[in-house]
Amino acid sequence: MNQSFAALRRGSVQQIKAAQAGSTSMRIMSFASKANSNPYSHTVKLPKTDFPLRANAAVREKQFRERCTDKLYEWQLKNNPGPQFILHDGPPYANGDLHIGHFMNKVLKDIINRYQVMQGKRVVYRPGFDGHGLPIEQKALESLKDQDSLDPMEIRKLARKFALKAVARQTKSFKDYAIMGEWTRPYLTLDPEYEANQLQIFKTMVSKGYIYRQNKPVYWSPSSRTALAEAELEYNEEHTSTSVYVKMALTADSVARLGAIGNVSALIWTTTPWTLPANKAIAVHPDLQYALVKVTQVLESKAEYQLLVGTDRLEAITALLPEGSSVQILNTFSGDKLEGLGYTSAISGEECRILLANYVTGDSGTGLVHSAPGHGQEDYEFGLANGIDIYSPVDDYGRFTSDVRDELVGKEVLGEGARAVVKLLEDKQLLLHQHKFTHSYPYDWRTKLPIIQRATPQWFANVGSLKESARRSLQDVMIVPEAGRRRLESFVMGRSEWCISRQRVWGVPIPVFYNATSGEPLMTTESIEHVIEKIRTNGGSDAWWTLPVEELLAPKYRADGNTYVKGTDTMDVWFDSGSSWKTLEDIADSKDGAYADVYLEGSDQHRGWFQSSLLTSNAVRGLAPYKVLLTHGFTLDEHRRKMSKSIGNTLVPSTVIEGGKDKKKEPAYGVDLLRLVVGSTDYTHDVSFGPPVFAQFSDTLRKIRSTMRFMLGTLDGFTANMAVPYEQMSSIDRYILHELYHFKQKARAAFDKYEFFRAMQATNNFTNSELSAFYFDISKDCLYVDGQHDMQRRSTQTALFHILLNYTTTLAPITCHLAEEVWEFFSTTRRELGKTGDSVFQEAWDQTQSKWNDPELAEEWAALRKIRSVANRAIEASRAARQIGSSLESELTIAVALGSRLGNELRKVCITSQVTVCDADEVPSDGFKCEDFITAFGETTHVQAVSCRSSLYKCPRCWNFHSTQQDTLCCRCRNVVNHLEAQ
Repeated sequence: MNQSFAALRRGSVQQIKAAQAGSTSMRIMSFASKANSNPYSHTVKLPKTDFPLRANAAVREKQFRERCTDKLYEWQLKNNPGPQFILHDGPPYANGDLHIGHFMNKVLKDIINRYQVMQGKRVVYRPGFDGHGLPIEQKALESLKDQDSLDPMEIRKLARKFALKAVARQTKSFKDYAIMGEWTRPYLTLDPEYEANQLQIFKTMVSKGYIYRQNKPVYWSPSSRTALAEAELEYNEEHTSTSVYVKMALTADSVARLGAIGNVSALIWTTTPWTLPANKAIAVHPDLQYALVKVTQVLESKAEYQLLVGTDRLEAITALLPEGSSVQILNTFSGDKLEGLGYTSAISGEECRILLANYVTGDSGTGLVHSAPGHGQEDYEFGLANGIDIYSPVDDYGRFTSDVRDELVGKEVLGEGARAVVKLLEDKQLLLHQHKFTHSYPYDWRTKLPIIQRATPQWFANVGSLKESARRSLQDVMIVPEAGRRRLESFVMGRSEWCISRQRVWGVPIPVFYNATSGEPLMTTESIEHVIEKIRTNGGSDAWWTLPVEELLAPKYRADGNTYVKGTDTMDVWFDSGSSWKTLEDIADSKDGAYADVYLEGSDQHRGWFQSSLLTSNAVRGLAPYKVLLTHGFTLDEHRRKMSKSIGNTLVPSTVIEGGKDKKKEPAYGVDLLRLVVGSTDYTHDVSFGPPVFAQFSDTLRKIRSTMRFMLGTLDGFTANMAVPYEQMSSIDRYILHELYHFKQKARAAFDKYEFFRAMQATNNFTNSELSAFYFDISKDCLYVDGQHDMQRRSTQTALFHILLNYTTTLAPITCHLAEEVWEFFSTTRRELGKTGDSVFQEAWDQTQSKWNDPELAEEWAALRKIRSVANRAIEASRAARQIGSSLESELTIAVALGSRLGNELRKVCITSQVTVCDADEVPSDGFKCEDFITAFGETTHVQAVSCRSSLYKCPRCWNFHSTQQDTLCCRCRNVVNHLEAQ
C-alpha cells in the first residue's frame, strides 16, 4: 500500500487534504482508486463529499445570505409557534460609514435573534437610525462656506438629505453583515410618525410637571453653539488651565468691622479666571477659621499688605509668596463673623458681599470661594439662595459680551479673553500668583473642543422627581455585566435635571410659543396636541418652520388677545432616541410590562440611550422599557489600543470581508470569520481586532470546517433505513451521544446567559477533546473498513448524524453562512431522516434527546480513557525504541481490576491490533511497561500496560495486524471483500 493511502488510513482530515495534493473536493474514493499498487483500495469506504475545506467566503457566503436573512425573518414571523421576542435596536447616528464597532454591535444582536428564532420564538427586530442632531447637521454643512446665511429650512433639507443617504449606505452594509431584521421598514427618528410619538411622550411629561424652563448654567459648547447634556461630554485628561490667586479689596466699613487699619483684601482662588467679570459674591464656611494677616515682601518688590485668608490654607499660601516674604497673623475670626462684609469685585468694580456657604472647604484654594452664579451649578444654587442675579456676560460663541469692560469685549473666554482678564489683574496689582496646571476638563464629544458653563434660558426635565422610580424599576432588569447596574444607577442618581433644549434647527422642535410682549412661554397639553396633529398631517416637524404661528396655535389661544412667536429650540437627540420604546407600543404582545426583551449597546450608553430610555419610560409608564440590558465594550486594535483615525489603526469591516487591494496583505476573510471573532470573545470587555486576530480565527474556522467536512464525508450514502435505534447502538456511540448531550447543555446555558464566548469555548473543547482527539480517531477503523451495512458502521454513522446536526445548529447563530452551507451539503441525508427545513434556522437549536444522558455509561468510558492514557505511554515507549512504528503494530497486555467490565472496548479505544486483559501476576516481563493509579467508579485502581510488537501480520486492507500470513487479508476484511465481489 502506498504512502498516500497510509495517510488516508491513519490520518485526520488535514492529512487527507495533504494526500489529495490540492484537490478542492473531498472525493477520496476516486483518489484511492488511483492507488494501483494496492488491489483493495477501491474496497475501502473513505469519506466522500464536495464540501470544500477552503471557504472562499467572500464569494460563497453570498449564495446563502438571502436564505438566512431576509427570507428567514419573514418566515419565522409567520411560522414560529413560540412567544414573541423583541430586541430593540439602539439607533446609530446616520452621519457616515460604518466601522468595526458597528459590526460588533449588530452581530451581537443578530446572534441573540438567531438563537431565539431557533428556540421557536417570533423575533421582532426593527433596526433604527438616529437621523437628527448636531453631528448630522455639521456633516451636511461642512462643505458650505457661508453656513450662517442659510435659513432653517435650507439647513433642514440638507441635513435630511444627508441623513437619508447615510441610512441607505448603512443599511446595505448591515445587510452585507448578514444581520437579520425588518430592513424594509426600519424606524427613523426623522419620520413624521416617530416625531409625533416623541412629542406625545413630551406632552405627557409636561402634563405631569416634569418639564420646566429656567435661566441657569448649562454645559455650553462654543464650537457647536448649543447647550449640551452630561451624556454629550467627554473628559480630556490633558487640558491645561491657568490658576490665579486674586485680591478683592474690602470696603472701608468692612475693614473697620474687622478692627483692622489700612487696606485689607479678601484672597480668592479660581481655575477659571474668565468667570471673574461675572463675580457676584465670595463664599466662606461659617465654621472655618479665617486669619487677617500682614504680608511683608523684602526682596523682589518691597511691599506690605493685609490679606483675609483661611487659617487652614495659610501655609500653602505662604509658599506662593516671593522668597523672603514674611507673614504675621494679626487676628482670627470664625467664618460666620465675616458674613455681610463688602468688597470691590476685581474686574467689574461692583460692590459685592461675603456670604456663608456650607460647600466651602479648607482643603484647597484660600478658604474663600469666588462665586459667579451664571457659570456653575453650585454657584447658581448659592446665588438663588441669596437673591443674587444670575449673570453671564458670555455669548453663544463663547465671547465676552458688551456688558463687560471694553478691554474684554468680543474676546473668547477660553483663550484671548482669559489672558486679558489676567493682564487686567496684573495691571491693577490684584494678582498675587498665577500658574498653569494640567487636569481633567469637559469637552464637546462631537467637536473635541472644550466647553464652558454658561447661564442661558433652557428647558429641563426634572430628573430629581424621576430618579428614585427609575432606580427601583432597574431591580427587575437583568443587567449583563452586573457592574453595569451600579454604573447606570450612579449616572441616574447623580443628576437632578436633564437639559433637553438645543440651539440648533435640525431636530424635533420644543413646541413652545412665547408671548411677543412679555416673553412668557405658552406650552400646555392642548397646545402640544394641536402641534402634534399639524406635524402628523403636514409631513413631519418641518411644519414647525413652514406653517405660520396662527395655524400652529390651538384654536383656544388664537383669540386670547396676545401675540405669540414660535420657539426656536429643538430637543436633545437623547430625548429623540430615548423615546424609541414607543415604536414598540403597537407591536409588543405584552402591554403591561416592559415592551422590549433586550436592549444591547456599548458601555457609553449608560450615560446616553439606556438612561434616556429609562427616564422617559418611567415618566410615562412608571417602569423600565427593557427586561434585559446588555453592555459591550469598545473595539481595540491588536495592540490593545483604542482605534483612532489619528493613529491610523481603524478597521473598515468591508475591507476585512472582501479583502483589500493587495489580497496577500489584506485577504478576504468573509463575514463569518468576523462574526466568529465577535461570538468567541467576552464582549463585556473591550475587544481586539486586527490581522493577528483574524489569522488566529481563520485557523479556528478552518478547523471547524474540517470537522464538518469529515462528518459530511463519512455520512455519504447514509439513509434513513440504515439508522440504528439508540438502544442498539454500540457503547462508544452511545457514550459520544452522552458527551454531545452535555456539550449542548453547556452551550445552551451560555447562550441563555448571553455568554456566547462560553458556548464557543464548549464547542472548541468538544471538537478537540471529544471528536478529533478521541471519537474520530477511534471510529475511522469501522467507517473506512467495515462493510457499508455492518451494524457497527451504521451505529457510528447514526451518531455522526446526530453530532453533525447539533454541531451545525450550535454554530448557526454565530457562523450563519457556514451553517447554511453545511445544511445544503447535508440535504439528502437530513431530509431522509426527517430534517426537512429549507434553512438550518427552521430547525430547533437543540436536537439532543434526554435519554442520551447516561452517567453510568459515562463513568465506564471515563475509566477507559484513563486506561488508554496509561496504555498510550507504553505504546510511545515502544515507538521510541523503534520496536514499532504505528500503534497498530502493538499488542497490549493490560492488567486492571476493571478488566472484565471494560475489556471488550479496550482494543478499540487504544487503536491497537490486539489487547489482552489479565490479572496483575500475569503481566509479561518482556515489552515496554507503563503503570499508574487511576480513579474509576469511585475507587483507586492500579493499571499496568505492556506493549509488544504483534506476532501477526499486517492486513493489506485495514492495516491491522490480524492476518496469519504475509500479504493476506484478515478475517474481517476477507468477509467484506467477498461480499463486495458477490454483488
